[in-house]
Amino acid sequence: MSGVLSGVRVVELASWTYVPAAGVALADWGADVIKVESVASGDPGRALVIGGFTRQAARADTDFILELSNRGKRSIALDLKTDTGREIFGRLLAQADVLLTNWLPAALERVRLTVADIRGFNPNIIIARGTGLGVRGPDRDRGGFDAATYLARGGVAYTLTPFGTEHPAVQGPAFGDLQAGITLAGGICGALFHRQRTGEPTIVDSSLLAQAMWSIAPSISVADLFDVDGIPGAPPGLAINPLVNRYKTKDGRWIQLVFLQPDKFWAGFCRRIGLPELATDERFVPSSNLVANAAEATAIISAKFAEHDLEYWRAALADEPGVWAPLATPREVLQDPQAKPNGYLITNADDRGVEYQMVAAPVQFGETPPPPTRAPEHGQHTEEILLELGYDWDDIATAKDSGAIL
Repeated sequence: MSGVLSGVRVVELASWTYVPAAGVALADWGADVIKVESVASGDPGRALVIGGFTRQAARADTDFILELSNRGKRSIALDLKTDTGREIFGRLLAQADVLLTNWLPAALERVRLTVADIRGFNPNIIIARGTGLGVRGPDRDRGGFDAATYLARGGVAYTLTPFGTEHPAVQGPAFGDLQAGITLAGGICGALFHRQRTGEPTIVDSSLLAQAMWSIAPSISVADLFDVDGIPGAPPGLAINPLVNRYKTKDGRWIQLVFLQPDKFWAGFCRRIGLPELATDERFVPSSNLVANAAEATAIISAKFAEHDLEYWRAALADEPGVWAPLATPREVLQDPQAKPNGYLITNADDRGVEYQMVAAPVQFGETPPPPTRAPEHGQHTEEILLELGYDWDDIATAKDSGAIL
């Protein structure tokens, strides 16, 4: 089937990862996403290097961060400060359904792209804005990155930091960006549906701060209702319910149990781990006793798990009806037997035919995974897009000579 957003055109005026990640999801769902980049250097994310993981050192010829947030788009390089660049951008907007941007309010005002300006080019366009801290309030024009805005200011690090530990939780690259990006993409779909039903274009707003607050909403509610800093965590290795806890194996791996109904799972679990005598032990049955003696039960279970390695426990718990899982490494997630059958990974190939895997947007339609797509080179589709907009080759040559396009 064609993508559910087939026929929808999105103009993306955005950089780095958060808002471009929303564009990737829309592209995965079938939209034509045109990425507008500056003539001078393009998206600064093109120059981003995470540690020593460079394109040159990778197994395949690909920039994984760039691919992650730009796969499946077309790129046009414009200088919006020039009259010609602005004219071209206006034509783009006139034929678009959505303008997707992470430019802050003051920056949009400086280049004469307020809501009124944008609607002057196209009164029916949906305007989607992803910012660090929202478009209102005293910090509306302060930038944001996920480690500082989502993880730190948004309270996520505090919530994820284990009780009693000295160092706060850290995140991998783009952790908050990707969560916020898929949320913004969903908001855009809602706006497209609303316009289809009512004819009314709307403005979609989201931010890294909003996403962080949603992520820790239970803790924020507790802070308000009980005047404490969120839901307190248990000390490491101790849980209120020993069957909702993680246990270390002999080979240093961890297994997470999430048995929310202890009475339902306790007896069978005890038999599977080789402690059948605990199934009827009055210290732990019923569940009220298990909770009352959580420290003792946790110590016993911890000692048992420490007797064997992870592979032993995979076999012992293979038919366990309660939900459990090892704490997986990213390499193990890549090999998860559920990933490929469900289309959670896209197989791409570089120009030499070397295959590599990219993660797809986490929502599918019609049981159809997205096709393989690459990220565009800087300005790769400038001429193609201009021809679609009705410019001829003389116009394109003139615009290039003036520096308005790349």
